[in-house]
Amino acid sequence: MAWVILFFAGILEVVWALLLKQSAGLTRLWPSIGFVISSVASVYLLSQSLKTLPVGTAYAVWTGIGAAGTAIFGMLFLGESKDVLKLVSLVLLLSGIVGLRITSS
Repeated sequence: MAWVILFFAGILEVVWALLLKQSAGLTRLWPSIGFVISSVASVYLLSQSLKTLPVGTAYAVWTGIGAAGTAIFGMLFLGESKDVLKLVSLVLLLSGIVGLRITSS
C-alpha cells in the first residue's frame, strides 16, 4: 500500500508544479490556493509512505515521478520541446524509478 500512496504523492507533485506555474509567482488566487493544497497533500502522502519505505528510495521515487510527470505533461500539453536528448533522459529517469522499486524490499 505504501507504494500506491507514494505514487499518488508523486502525481500530486506534478499537480503542484503545474499550478505553481499557473499562479504567476503566487499572484493569481485560485492557482495559488491549488498549489498550497496539492503541495501539502503531496508531502503528507510522502510522509505516510515513509512509515514503511526507506527514505532514500521513497524520496527519489517521489521526486522522479514529479520531475518526469511534469516534463511529460509539458511536452504533451504545453508545447515544450520533445528533442531526442530530453526523451532519452526521461527514459533513463523512469528506468531509475522502476529500478528503485524493483530493488526495494
